[in-house]
Amino acid sequence: MISVTSQAIKEVKRLLTEQTPREGLGLRVGVRGGGCSGLSYSLNFDVKHEGDNVFREEGTLIYVDPKSLLYLEGMTLDFSDSLQGRGFKFINPNASKTCGCGESFSV
Repeated sequence: MISVTSQAIKEVKRLLTEQTPREGLGLRVGVRGGGCSGLSYSLNFDVKHEGDNVFREEGTLIYVDPKSLLYLEGMTLDFSDSLQGRGFKFINPNASKTCGCGESFSV
């Protein structure tokens, strides 16, 4: 399971209003190869695919494919809007090393 903070949900809902409405549209959280630490996070809007793990946070659908969930289990997605920058933050207990930008990691 992954968790999404209220601040992150608020931003996801704001961004969803900019998308073309589709039945079942939600946030897809994933992992792909790349980045300076070997793996990088991905976020995009999508509908459910066969085999997806589905989570619901404050009425918002979150989709994670089974392979990504192996790396994301227990992760928290947060959103920050501060003097240091604006963006999503991945708090992943499985990451043994994270790059300075916070967008890539290794296990």
